[in-house]
Amino acid sequence: MEKIFNKLVRDNIPNIIKSNNEIPTYRVLSNAEYQLELYKKLQEECQELINASISEDIVEESADVLEVVKAILHLEGKTLADVKIAAEKKNKKKGSFNEKLFLEKTTSID
Repeated sequence: MEKIFNKLVRDNIPNIIKSNNEIPTYRVLSNAEYQLELYKKLQEECQELINASISEDIVEESADVLEVVKAILHLEGKTLADVKIAAEKKNKKKGSFNEKLFLEKTTSID
């Protein structure tokens, strides 16, 4: 039986497939294809995080999102340390999400 996936997978997936007595068919992507597929994978993993309902699943799906983000950063020559610096700057300027603020509207004071 053949199953079609056509998606970016983690590096060890072909070996896992082989250990399950299946034959994986895969190819190495160009950098342009890789970038496109990383963003598709990020959407997939974010949706899985949104759909997660229990704490353990939330942690697992967050780890998947983080792994994709790390790959995107690596492709761009950046690291999580760069993100941390950017996050700290943004938090100083705009704050975080700790107060659970939901902006409904603004009104001009003319």
